[in-house]
Amino acid sequence: MNLLSADNLSKSYGERELFSGLTLGVNQGQKIALVARNGSGKSTLLDILAGKHPPDTGTVTYRKGIRMAYLEQEPYLDPGLTVRDTLFASDNHLVRTLGAYEAALQNPEDTKAYQKAYEAMERAGAWDLETRFNQILSRLRLDNPKALVGSLSGGQKRRLALAHALIEDPDLLLLDEPTNHLDLEMIEWLENYFRTQDTSLLMVTHDRYFLDRVCNQILELEDGALQPYPGQYEDYLREKAEREAVAATTEKKARSLYRRELEWMRKQPKARTTKSKSRIDDFHALKQRVSRKSDARELELEINMERLGTKVIELHNAAVQFGEQPLFEHFTYHFKRGERIGLIGPNGSGKTSFLNLVAGLLEPTAGKVVRGETVHLGYYTQQGKQADPGKRVIDAVREFGDYIPLKKGRQLSAQQLLERFLFDRKAQYDFIEKLSGGEQKRLMLCTVLIQNPNFLILDEPTNDLDIVTLNVLEAFLQEYPGTLLIVSHDRYFMDKITDHLFVFDGEGGIRDFPGNYSDYRQTGFPEDQEAAAPTRPSSPGKTEAQPTGSGMRKGKRSYREQREYEGLEKEIAALEERKKEIEAAFANPEEEGNRMDALSIELAAILSDLETKTERWFELAAIEEG
Repeated sequence: MNLLSADNLSKSYGERELFSGLTLGVNQGQKIALVARNGSGKSTLLDILAGKHPPDTGTVTYRKGIRMAYLEQEPYLDPGLTVRDTLFASDNHLVRTLGAYEAALQNPEDTKAYQKAYEAMERAGAWDLETRFNQILSRLRLDNPKALVGSLSGGQKRRLALAHALIEDPDLLLLDEPTNHLDLEMIEWLENYFRTQDTSLLMVTHDRYFLDRVCNQILELEDGALQPYPGQYEDYLREKAEREAVAATTEKKARSLYRRELEWMRKQPKARTTKSKSRIDDFHALKQRVSRKSDARELELEINMERLGTKVIELHNAAVQFGEQPLFEHFTYHFKRGERIGLIGPNGSGKTSFLNLVAGLLEPTAGKVVRGETVHLGYYTQQGKQADPGKRVIDAVREFGDYIPLKKGRQLSAQQLLERFLFDRKAQYDFIEKLSGGEQKRLMLCTVLIQNPNFLILDEPTNDLDIVTLNVLEAFLQEYPGTLLIVSHDRYFMDKITDHLFVFDGEGGIRDFPGNYSDYRQTGFPEDQEAAAPTRPSSPGKTEAQPTGSGMRKGKRSYREQREYEGLEKEIAALEERKKEIEAAFANPEEEGNRMDALSIELAAILSDLETKTERWFELAAIEEG
């Protein structure tokens, strides 16, 4: 069943043509990934398919009655609404019904409103949606439904927009980089969610594990045209390599023919026959074809960087605290030459603060950091120093260096570095203001690499980069001889580049794990297992708290646990109050039978919820008492 069809689409901005003559369709059950370089028009194409912007030419047709949702890279959300109001702002009857029921739950004294909402839920069969709604909010950590959208961080807004799209339960879901601002646990949950749902997908993503595990077809937008590849990411790589091998053979033959035709052209007299004119026209078409440079670039580099001494960077019992909450503490580590370390953990667990500490941009709350004299740091940050939009691309890089020295007296010039990162000679002389967001990230990477650091720190370098650029960056880093410290939610990237991990538990502890992300994942997240080593290192002169027989730990609750503890107290009190109201209703002989049945179902759910929440409350209470 066809859900969406697009025919002969084209779009240009000024003299720049993004694409033309595009035709595609999405059928029920298809999960399609759209891949292309930054600046090729992926997001523009999604905007057109979602009906946000019109194409210059062509049409988009939707199946009658289709429910469609669209997650944009920069979604607009009304800052004056609460999280709950935003989630229930919908044309979907089921979602509105659930919204009315959730509102009734907030005011249990109004029994008539509750009864009306309950009966509406029964008629609509919306209980499955309620279960999914609670699961989505929990997994995406939207734990304050009363918060105003205007008070949320950029990542929280992005997760809210994703939650809104998922709750809509659309027939077709358009997604622009759905894994941005999600931590690894959220990404893996979203993978499993999409694999078990019937929703058809068309998504732009640079997360290759996510793509491989969710999608069953890939569309590549290249040179303004679409090339379909059935199958998953590994199938795409194999078939693309085969196509490029055929194209390379064809190109070699074309160049050989071009040389012969060029020689013929030089021998031609000025007066030409009609037959010669046809051959001349063919020659000019052939010349244009062979003039296109191949984008395949071999990165066989032997970088000649300043040698690191035996002392690199040492952390001695280091701690960083935010307000009263420790991000991490009692951490000791001596970095070594050539190490390749990845940092993983929940959002807000202190990974970026750790990078800033190592880079010297943040002083430790306790302990000390010692840096070797030979260390030359390069730091790529998520925000970074924004280049002057009025500058040309090449000038922005040359501001930091003209070349990277290579062994045997060779050099990699600023121009060559930009070419390796997919800025051709023409693009190098464009103004920065013309670049897309992903192209600007690529340029920022080049400004860091041209400085030839021997200790390279990368904070989310894969965000907003396309798959082609990621492959280039991976090839560069695999040959990089210095020490690497990386934060990234791209598991494929981490597996290729890192050889061990610092795992942040979000409660002040950091674990040094020997292996890459896949190795870590196969252990079943060892810090969650009872037999695992403590996640929080012992303080000097203190004995590490041991788990009690019930699995509870002693010590002080973390900030997040304290918030959960206080919230549970309120929730349990509200459930107990509602339980008393239902029990009072049962004692009323005038209650109708249908009403009694509904109350019985509700009471069973309340008792189950009370048991779960009370058990968790006791766990948290025991931590404080230890």
